[in-house]
Amino acid sequence: MTINRRDFTVGALTAIAAASGLTVAVRAQGTKTIAVLFDGLYSEFWVAGIQIIRDDLKKRGFEIMEAISDQDDNKQFEQVRAAIARKVDGIIIVQTDSNAVIPAIKAANAANIPMVHFNRPPAETDAFSVAIQADNQKISRDAVTYSCEVAKASGKKHKAAILIGDLGDPNAIQRRDGFQEAVDKFPDAIEVVAKIPTEWNADTAFAGLTNALQANPDISFIFTSSDFLIPQIQQALKSADKWYPVGDEKHVIFTGFDGFPDAYALMKDGYMDACGVQNLFYETELAIQAILDLQAGKKVDKLLLDPGFAITQKNMEEKKEEMWGYVLWKAKNAG
Repeated sequence: MTINRRDFTVGALTAIAAASGLTVAVRAQGTKTIAVLFDGLYSEFWVAGIQIIRDDLKKRGFEIMEAISDQDDNKQFEQVRAAIARKVDGIIIVQTDSNAVIPAIKAANAANIPMVHFNRPPAETDAFSVAIQADNQKISRDAVTYSCEVAKASGKKHKAAILIGDLGDPNAIQRRDGFQEAVDKFPDAIEVVAKIPTEWNADTAFAGLTNALQANPDISFIFTSSDFLIPQIQQALKSADKWYPVGDEKHVIFTGFDGFPDAYALMKDGYMDACGVQNLFYETELAIQAILDLQAGKKVDKLLLDPGFAITQKNMEEKKEEMWGYVLWKAKNAG
């Protein structure tokens, strides 16, 4: 089944804002139940992701047992146990820690309940579950390569900064590595002078970038490992008198990752050069189909990849309809 993006924008967008505070179960009519257990709804990516999952499950007639763990591994394990006690037919989970989730996988295995990790794989384990993950390294490499080509075309060498995510998250490591692979191919155009740890914390990111800009006032190339840090990056660059659009001599070449509505808006207005986009619609389809296949006794690989794509100033008109952030941006700005 292919997810209809138009149905999502018209039928579900109004629920997205309210969803950010939801911590209780939601039910729909149906004969089977899927538990949807997220560790938090702390960015638009996760809010949109859970809403797309809800919509698709409801269309299929499933009941939905939903819970948010607030990044508490013990709380999430209890939520998994509650789902098992309810004899759900499958679990879609986003865990905080890739190792801490392993007992939950083993408990689901013991109960013969399929478990699928949405967008964040667990650590290596003999226990069986399926992970849906973006090809983070490739996506970031492609997006940053475009920006490196922009830097090279400028005819000058650019000093670069990367905002690195929580290194306990495999996604953060892969995005960092994709960035490094890209810039390593452009030694004459890019010099990395700041690697800023953020731990996926906005305040930490803002302080780190502010300090990096003070230590290296000629930074002119930035990559963020997640678009949820865009407001902090924008604030830091404005404070340093570096927030200018493409074409201005003070423009800082800016690459994002995730495909947020804010990222599309900045692309449209010329402040962002490229963004690595995760295809939330495709990832949701993969997750639900994996549950259905496992229920049917079919073999499913432990890792299913979303190839994603890079949206750039050159291909934006061609690719924007595939960008989940554009879909939300368009709905919010309709009329």
